[in-house]
Amino acid sequence: MSSACDSCPSKNGCTSQDSCPSLQQKDQLAAGSSVKKVIGVASGKGGVGKSFVTSVLAVQLARQGYKVGIMDADITGPSIPQSFGLEDNLLATDDQLIVPAETKTGIKAVSVNLVLADKEAPVIWRGPVLNSLVKQFWGQVNWGPLDVLLIDMPPGTGDVPLTVFQSIPIDGILLVATAQDLVSMIVNKARNMASMMKVPVLGMVENMSYVKCPHCGDRIELYGDGKAIEKSAAEIGSTVLDKLPLDPEVTKLVDSGNAESVAEDILEGTVSMCKKLLAQ
Repeated sequence: MSSACDSCPSKNGCTSQDSCPSLQQKDQLAAGSSVKKVIGVASGKGGVGKSFVTSVLAVQLARQGYKVGIMDADITGPSIPQSFGLEDNLLATDDQLIVPAETKTGIKAVSVNLVLADKEAPVIWRGPVLNSLVKQFWGQVNWGPLDVLLIDMPPGTGDVPLTVFQSIPIDGILLVATAQDLVSMIVNKARNMASMMKVPVLGMVENMSYVKCPHCGDRIELYGDGKAIEKSAAEIGSTVLDKLPLDPEVTKLVDSGNAESVAEDILEGTVSMCKKLLAQ
């Protein structure tokens, strides 16, 4: 059976995962930066609202008084800047550290779309270049003091997620999924990758779980009774922290760069989990 070690350049000189340099040696932050907790927001596939959850979670944690940063590690599909209406390109300090952008409420963010001259230009880069940029977003950014850094990870279990796991000391990942029957297989792939990298799954968020009828207020389940997501969470020894509706008004806020205007009752379970983690 193959494992995460199969593609590791250190595997020939490595006797076990416990002694694996790829799992133990993490890149260092730049001088003057500190991050108490790092949470990866991940998904087994694209299109499930991972970046939406990252943006809203950052807003809710900032409202609780935490100093929050977002690393947009979804290099080929960056959307964090649009969620917050960030447009200006990133600058650098005199000692060549990247200065993150700041949202209206002080959330710090870095993204490839804040580096490119043309925001709509496709990122047609090979793996080593993508991996290098992710490492720069961690170790060559003047993050300052942060309570929590959220990493909007690329979907799937490819090269860039592997670089994130190997290079950055992640305290846990939050899995985002929708409730189709095939979610079990997809979630298990993401969970298994995290397990190989010895990163715990902090919980799951079911996105686009239901809609409310605008006329009668009845709840309409988009993917049946929702048992698939509960089953997937149980299989990986985790829990569903929140079930988010498909709400056109909330989606419109985030898509228009006004993520910081979303209601305060969204992602309450996930925020509670993060507060417990930050208290450790």
